[in-house]
Amino acid sequence: MVKLVVRDRETIQEAVRRFRKLVERSGIKKEMRRREYYEKPSETNRRNRLRAERRARRTRMLSR
Repeated sequence: MVKLVVRDRETIQEAVRRFRKLVERSGIKKEMRRREYYEKPSETNRRNRLRAERRARRTRMLSR
């Protein structure tokens, strides 16, 4: 949960900007996008497998 205490003499625009940064850093936005639509477990596994393959390929290319 993100909490924001508005400081003395802080404008609403500044408070909103700080709030957006807090939400972005906490990962809430990313989690909302991920849960926006249902994803089948097989699709999740496939995405994770492809990500791991890309990561392995990248490390092999860098180690040469």
